Amino acid sequence: MCPGVKSVTPQDGYRLMLVFENGERRIFNASPLLSKGIFRELSDETRFRDVRVSFDTVEWGNGADICPEELYSESTPVE
Repeated sequence: MCPGVKSVTPQDGYRLMLVFENGERRIFNASPLLSKGIFRELSDETRFRDVRVSFDTVEWGNGADICPEELYSESTPVE
């Protein structure tokens, strides 16, 4: 079972600093998603930075979200 997201902080370059329920800190690069569907709106950096934790994942004001499994598996650990 994948841990849920506890906190999110937007970073430069359309990246997210994530802290998971298990205490791990990981960086997720959202850039590849910005050319797809609802995520296109997030190429506006102001909109991208309007990210928040919703239940166990992240969500933006336009309703875009990413499942916690993808956030975890596609992110890199922070040393």
